[in-house]
Amino acid sequence: MAKVDIGLDAELVVEVTVLAGVGSTQDPVEALVRHHDARGHRTGARVRRRDETLRGTDGAPPLPEG
Repeated sequence: MAKVDIGLDAELVVEVTVLAGVGSTQDPVEALVRHHDARGHRTGARVRRRDETLRGTDGAPPLPEG
């Protein structure tokens, strides 16, 4: 896998490292990026399901009953 170097505020990196409870400053940053990427995929799947549900009807959201 290709590696990239990014510049981050040192205090922010130290804070994230302490909160993550790890010794390396790279590990929590990598975990955060992976989490953000996975979250984006989950959000995309939820939006896709909603769109498919609306396409199954006339495209308008259901009216409230009662």
